[in-house]
Amino acid sequence: MNPQLQNMLSQVAQAFHLGDCDGANLILREVLRADLNNADTILELGIAYAKANKLAEASTIFYCLLNSKNDDVRIPYNLGLILSLRGMHQLALEAYDLALKIQPRDVATLVNKGATLNDIKKHALALEVLENAIKISPNIPEAWSNKGIALCNLNLFKESISAYNEAIKLNLDYHEAWSNKSVPLNELNRSLEAFDACDKALKLNPDYAEGWSNKGITLHKLKRYDEALIDYDKALSLKPDYAEGWSNKGITLHKLKRYDEAITYYDKALSLKPDYAEGWSNKAVSFHELKRYDEAITYYDKALSLKPDYIEGWSNKGMTFQELERWDEAIACYSHAIRIKPNYDYLLGNLVHAKMKICSWDNLATLQEDLIKKINANSKSSLPFPILSLTDSPAITQQCTKIYVDDEYPSNPILGPIPKRCRSKKIRLGYFSADFGDHPVSYLTVELFENHDQEQFEVFAFSLKNRTQDPFFHRIKNAFDQIIDVANKSDQEIAQLARELQIDIAINLGGFTQDERTGIFAYRAAPIQINWLGYAGTSAAEYFDYLIADQITIPKSNQQYYTEKVLYLPHTYMVDDSRRVASSRIFTKSECGLPQDAFIFCCFNAGYKFNPSLLDTWSRILLSVKNSILWISENNLSFKTNLTTEFNKRGISPDRIIYAQKEMLMADHLARHTLADLFLDTHPYNAHTTAIDSLKAGLPIITYLGQSFASRVAASLLTAIGLPELITATPKDYEELAIDLATNPPKLAAIRNKLMANRFTCPLFNAPLFAKNIEAIYTQIMEHYGWAD
Repeated sequence: MNPQLQNMLSQVAQAFHLGDCDGANLILREVLRADLNNADTILELGIAYAKANKLAEASTIFYCLLNSKNDDVRIPYNLGLILSLRGMHQLALEAYDLALKIQPRDVATLVNKGATLNDIKKHALALEVLENAIKISPNIPEAWSNKGIALCNLNLFKESISAYNEAIKLNLDYHEAWSNKSVPLNELNRSLEAFDACDKALKLNPDYAEGWSNKGITLHKLKRYDEALIDYDKALSLKPDYAEGWSNKGITLHKLKRYDEAITYYDKALSLKPDYAEGWSNKAVSFHELKRYDEAITYYDKALSLKPDYIEGWSNKGMTFQELERWDEAIACYSHAIRIKPNYDYLLGNLVHAKMKICSWDNLATLQEDLIKKINANSKSSLPFPILSLTDSPAITQQCTKIYVDDEYPSNPILGPIPKRCRSKKIRLGYFSADFGDHPVSYLTVELFENHDQEQFEVFAFSLKNRTQDPFFHRIKNAFDQIIDVANKSDQEIAQLARELQIDIAINLGGFTQDERTGIFAYRAAPIQINWLGYAGTSAAEYFDYLIADQITIPKSNQQYYTEKVLYLPHTYMVDDSRRVASSRIFTKSECGLPQDAFIFCCFNAGYKFNPSLLDTWSRILLSVKNSILWISENNLSFKTNLTTEFNKRGISPDRIIYAQKEMLMADHLARHTLADLFLDTHPYNAHTTAIDSLKAGLPIITYLGQSFASRVAASLLTAIGLPELITATPKDYEELAIDLATNPPKLAAIRNKLMANRFTCPLFNAPLFAKNIEAIYTQIMEHYGWAD
């Protein structure tokens, strides 16, 4: 290098040192004007600055070169690399495009352009560019690896794995490809293979932070949460500024119910990367679980302002609105999410259920049909609970539930098998529920718990939600030998605790209802596990040994739709508390807004149990019974508005639909049933607790028998109280019976008198008898299971 050039380059270095990039640029231009052959030396200088991580200075050098010499592919190519490292992705793409104008088939440029397109989430374009590179030169492992990233982000997981395999075949030591391969493997629930891929990556490069993080994600997927935390810590020790690693650890802490700790880790991630949309959304999810819903919505909004097409943010925000019962806003979020990604997991089911909650039935038939098709195609389209109100098919219900359980709660053998125990004096029962307090499950079951034979059984309650402030909690607590608050424990910890307490039979009272914890049973909490009461359907899980039902709710011809072995109680699978009676308060029709001389049909079921077909039937009944009204629970304002409009479409004027306000006291709600004449059941999701309330209050209920468990419950209750004549076989029979009873006062009076008498003699309201019957089942299955010698 001649002395003059060396001197000028020294001036460039001094200008950079002083932060004077413009001055450095002027000197570089002077050097190039003096002799374009100096370009090679300056290019080497730019690369040296880039290697020293002085990326702004390197950018200045390459832009200067680009302005003076635009026919050398190395200049825009290296500029693209540097701009990409600086996070200036759009400028990097422009540089790569300049390089490709000079040399359209330059594979290195195509590969790096594809990688940059992946960085800005333009995966379809990335795939196109990378496939072009591979056509030109199929032996570049980086092309295949970046193709794998693009395919994975396009949800083409099998194809992604194939691309990573090609990259690895070309370079067996390609640790990034091994690690990234774990991502689509996890998406396909092939987590053991993902674990092996991560291990291979880390053997090749033990200092690869992203590999440790991916291994942590895989262990999380395998529900090995404590091990996952260790691997996240390893990743963060190697790369403390790794925002995604901090957030991933937060996700696992969230899963362990350690929400405050999770938020701390999300905050660390966001301090490192304030524009990290996923971090804001994850933080919102933890605030949701802490029931700090307004803050959760604020953080979802922040995430979505950064990433407007973030499907998970829209879906989760919808769930928070759902918890707040702001149904219209929930529907808006779900609808927006579906426009972005129609096949996003469980989204369609959430949308349909939210619409059912407020009787928003526009396009409902099409959505339902689409949902059923997706379930039949083994798609993760709906959570189990919403499907109960959408179909009368036990086969579809089973399939929907199996898809969900296989995805969310596969059997987890990490705690190992439970060895048989020696016979003990008492069988230890463990009832698991989030509803031990002011909740229908407790209202129904408390007398059963109180009547358990203390000589034969030791009875534990595992409370999955803290309800100690509920007024009813004191009575519930006294009904058990022990009630254990496990609300803040992980599923694995609860299962381990049940094992340590040597629970013989674990009974899940919740099923797939709100605050469900099916994961406890996936770890096998007890040698015998039973699904009963809270959820009217199969668990679809092999680790539930039995389901308690009766001959009406699950006829033997339908057992094929239930994964568990069905245990039959002799009368009905439901129980009630004899101390739960109507108050002495005397309601008047005027205070409830009811006309004095009309026939009063009623239905106090939740809004999601209503549907267009049911309203067609009810409208025909009201039109046939001239001086009649329908008295229903108000549920929510949107429900009232929409339902009134739907009835009006069917020729029923708004003054014939009366909405019952919620009574704070259950006893008062029971007392006001006496104002009604006939309870009209819903289908396919029958009245359950509301049917018991009606019969207890002496109010007849008519139903028609379906095929699914949920559509046969009212028939079970009517059979148990000796009123099978109120069970019909078809909607037409149901309609005709309702009209007949409403227009034939002596016939209805006879049925009502029969109901009043049967309440005291039939088994429906006999909790001590129910206790003996279910204890006989517990004893029988324990004997069948056997004791250790």
